[in-house]
Amino acid sequence: MKNRIAIVTGASAGIGAATAVRLAKDFAGLVLIARREEELKITAEAVKAAGAEPLIIQADLRRAAAAEQVVDKTIERFRQIDAVINIAGAVPQIHLFEMTDEQWNDGAEMKLHGARRLTIKAWPYLKASKGSVVLTSGNSAEAPKPGFAAVATINAAIVALAKAFAEQGIIDGVQVNSILPGPVMSNRRISFLKKWSEANQISLDEAKAKFLVEAHIERYGEPEEIAELVAFLISPAAKWMTGTAVRMDGGEVKGI
Repeated sequence: MKNRIAIVTGASAGIGAATAVRLAKDFAGLVLIARREEELKITAEAVKAAGAEPLIIQADLRRAAAAEQVVDKTIERFRQIDAVINIAGAVPQIHLFEMTDEQWNDGAEMKLHGARRLTIKAWPYLKASKGSVVLTSGNSAEAPKPGFAAVATINAAIVALAKAFAEQGIIDGVQVNSILPGPVMSNRRISFLKKWSEANQISLDEAKAKFLVEAHIERYGEPEEIAELVAFLISPAAKWMTGTAVRMDGGEVKGI
């Protein structure tokens, strides 16, 4: 895969940054997409150190024009697209009865529609390269709760969207899968736990421990673990996997 080019959204931190650095071992070029340029530069340095050529594109995927901008700049620089890894998007964790339409729609624009538009714009190039797509959902898609209603709904939609893309991909030679991470320790997770600790009037360390007990898991996941899953899904070893939703959550969701 050393001559290939991958686009990674949400590459400024967390799972996105870890995925970009991991894929730098296998790909010649990585296109790094996020809204925060300074953090993207840090990821770009790590990608370069790992052996790949980085291209930074500061873009807000909530804007309809952003997808075309990303694809055009990628083709201008690298002339091809072999993988699109959709990771960008944070949906507010607000109770179902308290969430406004604006908050709901904002989450959907970034995580669902941003991924949809980018994948569609990149599709002709993915078809030409017989490439791969990964869409990031979350294990809440399988276990909706009142405080995570928007997250769960949008995550479930992403799984369905990935399956629809995969069906077209069987015709066009494009592999498409989705991943459902569980509680991964990242800046976003820390922010959630801080709010949770304040609401329960306990320390951050106590909140971390309490969450693990309630989720009935041994530990939090690491961004690098999800990155390894992404690397496998777009590798030749997984080429016959398509239309699959892969959960990686330490056993938090107990359903079959």
